[in-house]
Amino acid sequence: MTTICLAPLQGTTDRIFRNLFPQYFHGVDYAIAPFVSATGKLKPDFPGLFELSPDRNQGLPTVPQIMGTQPENFVLIANRLFEMGCAVINWNLGCPFRMVVKKGRGAGMLCYPDRIESFLDRVMPQLKPNLSVKLRIGLKDPDDALALIPIFNRYPLEELIIHPRTGAQMYEGKVDLDRFEQCLSLSKHRVVYNGDIVSPQNLEALARRFLFVNRWMIGRGLMENPFLAEEIKAFPPRSFQEKVHVLKAFHDHLFAEYSAVLSGPGHKVNKMKEIWTFMTGFFENRDKVRKMIHKTHSPDHYLGVVQQIFDQALSRPGATYFPD
Repeated sequence: MTTICLAPLQGTTDRIFRNLFPQYFHGVDYAIAPFVSATGKLKPDFPGLFELSPDRNQGLPTVPQIMGTQPENFVLIANRLFEMGCAVINWNLGCPFRMVVKKGRGAGMLCYPDRIESFLDRVMPQLKPNLSVKLRIGLKDPDDALALIPIFNRYPLEELIIHPRTGAQMYEGKVDLDRFEQCLSLSKHRVVYNGDIVSPQNLEALARRFLFVNRWMIGRGLMENPFLAEEIKAFPPRSFQEKVHVLKAFHDHLFAEYSAVLSGPGHKVNKMKEIWTFMTGFFENRDKVRKMIHKTHSPDHYLGVVQQIFDQALSRPGATYFPD
């Protein structure tokens, strides 16, 4: 049975997004939340942790993600989340962004197997929730993961979520399916594939190659085409016109929810611009759509441009061209 997970996208797949998404789109089974950083400054009563509690995430079941290198801080936050009802916590070893990597966190930790082993040695005996790990195949060397899999095998992990790129690649270049296959053959844990799933045909090809993988994490593919999971799972197909109407209704609901919690017109528009960073992928002329959205500043101007975009999509299905 195919299981699909919504990937964590910082600043985008927040609680509001995760709760509204399944009201409009089908096929996603659970989500990993964007990370919280377990530093000494983050206290167990930090309000942001309550955003991760199950009773506030009744749209998509959500696994909180923690980024951190200090075992004491990690355990403190993870166990607090467990007390709030979170049965599984994810450890972020995949974030490739430079400021994160420079601090030796996220993908910046992948080239230090001794640090990862020491971290797990100290964390696992104290950890109340189950632990899953999201990682890339390396920081710069794609062989980093091959040294880590035997270490992970010694601990009772929930699953490994592997994105077969290095941190240095960011999101560029091809995924390394050969290296993923090597990791899969070495791992004693359930493995989730993550990376460049953009169509049902694409996932089908991966499933034919990796016969023992039935769990798939999708980020950008779902953000650009939120109907992707239901297409993969062969839900009744929707016409292009229906998709446009549904996407517009989802957008309007998101805007209303964010408007209720964000102060200032600029914050509201900027929040939606983050969503449009990906959502423009639904439209054929995505660069033009992105420019139109980027030029907006006030909510009224923004909503007028959005209406124009969706009206144009409906009037010319599949060919959303916007003249200069």
